[in-house]
Amino acid sequence: MLLLKEEEMKNTLSYQAYVKSPYRSVKHSTYFEIYDDLFKKYCGKNITFVEIGVLGGGSLFMWREFFGPEARIIGVDLNPNAKKWEEEGFEIFIGCQSDETFWKKFRETVGMVDVVLDDGGHTYEQQIVTTEMLLGNIKDCGLLVVEDTHTSYMDGFGLKKYSFMEYAKRFIDKINYRFGNFESKNADHRVWSIQAYESVIAFKINRGASNLTSEPTDNGGSDDAALDYRYNDNQLVKTFMPLSPIANFVKHIPVARRLAALVLNYIVIRKRSSLKKFFR
Repeated sequence: MLLLKEEEMKNTLSYQAYVKSPYRSVKHSTYFEIYDDLFKKYCGKNITFVEIGVLGGGSLFMWREFFGPEARIIGVDLNPNAKKWEEEGFEIFIGCQSDETFWKKFRETVGMVDVVLDDGGHTYEQQIVTTEMLLGNIKDCGLLVVEDTHTSYMDGFGLKKYSFMEYAKRFIDKINYRFGNFESKNADHRVWSIQAYESVIAFKINRGASNLTSEPTDNGGSDDAALDYRYNDNQLVKTFMPLSPIANFVKHIPVARRLAALVLNYIVIRKRSSLKKFFR
């Protein structure tokens, strides 16, 4: 099985580009299938690709090989020594990724980009500030990808309650708060979806889709008037449901509406103990 997985890794386009690079680069073995899954659609296209963390230069050549000659490859690093890669045709920006002023100047100079890959310092501050500063600078159908997110579970990268993964989980909440029945002040429309892999989080941009108004639709088909069995496994809720006409009557009274919601919620969560095993 191990040999089979190794062969799968070696068959990826990104791994083949990786081993062709003339300069050293270090990548985790699980990343190559992720790279192919996320980036293959950009191969051979005129895109702008930004990688944060390029000092050794190897990954710059990897991405040039992977995307092809039409791609604009931009590297960002804190060490001024990385400027030498400009002699090889890459664009290099020197700056601190936790510095908001640096990113403002970067956006003004570079313009909109297609893909950002954060392989920088991996501290929570660096990852979160980079994400916040660049999300609005990514073209539609583009990506912002943060790798090495396993540092969120390690010491030495920041305060755990402000880890990047806690930030990503909170962002998922903000996406779901776009649902029409919720208050929009808690929502975020910059990101259409978030995809999680081992040690990698990808933010997918689709501004049209992420700004749609969430409303129920009806296809106009024939209604067989089937009963709603949603709570059929909860006897208390079944007992409570016949009172729904009364609830409909008082729903316009704010206090009564809130009280009814609390009662129903309490009844539903009485079975919560059966779910504890899934939250360990």
